[in-house]
Order: sequence, then structure tokens, then C-alpha cells
Amino acid sequence: MSKGPPHWWRIVVVTIAAGLLSAACGSSTTSSGGGAPASPTHSSAAPTSPAASPASPVCQDVAALRTSLNTLTHVKIGKGTVDEIQSDVADVQAKLSALIATAKGEWQAQTSALQSALGKFKTALSDLKAHPSTSTISGAVTALGGVSAAAGSLLTAAGPQCGSASPSPSA
Repeated sequence: MSKGPPHWWRIVVVTIAAGLLSAACGSSTTSSGGGAPASPTHSSAAPTSPAASPASPVCQDVAALRTSLNTLTHVKIGKGTVDEIQSDVADVQAKLSALIATAKGEWQAQTSALQSALGKFKTALSDLKAHPSTSTISGAVTALGGVSAAAGSLLTAAGPQCGSASPSPSA
């Protein structure tokens, strides 16, 4: 029965990945019974602001970040996948940096939260690479959950201007 513990993390990873996918795609126009709760507070930003259209550079960066986050969230966390995941994290960070530059301060709280969550995830991945164990896998899964939450918040904030599921034709 010593083969039991390594399998539990797969269940956790699948659950986290499903949550990330739900967060990234959950605010579409179709109604779903449960889903994530809608955030009724939109600070003081007016939703009628014509700051960006779905074809704008900001929205293109949002779409690229969404695609990159989707790739990151569909990996299996384990001691043999750390290098691949670190590469995916670097790609997300590059896309986030591009968005920050293009957005010029818009969604600053959300982009800062995502940067922080990515930093924690990178630390967890380093720990996993140096000391592979069920506890470091668990730590990485937890940190990925933080990335998921921060990403969901950013994508929700960008949704009124850029849509919740902007297609990216140049995948």
C-alpha cells in the first residue's frame, strides 16, 4: 500500500486545473448553475469606458496571457515536470509583463497580485526540484492555486473591456 500517496497528488492537480480552467473561462455569457460567484464591486472604474476594444493591443495581451495561463494550468506537478513548468511560468511572466506595459497602470492591483502569486509558485517549484516529496508537491499545488485565483481576478477585471474569452488566432 505504499503506492497510495503518489496518486493523491494527481487528483489534487486535476482538481486545481479544473478550477483554473473554470476561472479563466467561467465568466462567459452562457449561464451555468454553480460557477464562481460574480463580484458585484467594480471599484470606481466605469464599465462604459471606451479604453479598449477586443482588437486593441491591451486585449490582445490579455488574450495572450489567458492562453499562456491555460498552458500553465494543464501540467501535472511532479518531480519530473519542474523544468517544463518553470518554462511555462517564464512564459506567463513574459505575457504578464507585456500586458502591464500596454495597460499602463490599469488593473494594477490584479497584475501585482498575479506577479506575487507567480513568485510564490516559482519558489515552490524550486523547493520541489531541490527536495521532491509529497509535501513539496503539495506546496506547489497550493501555490498554483494562488496563481489560479490571481489570474481569475485579473481576467475578470479585464473582461468588461476585452471579453471573457477573446480568441487568439495566432496561438
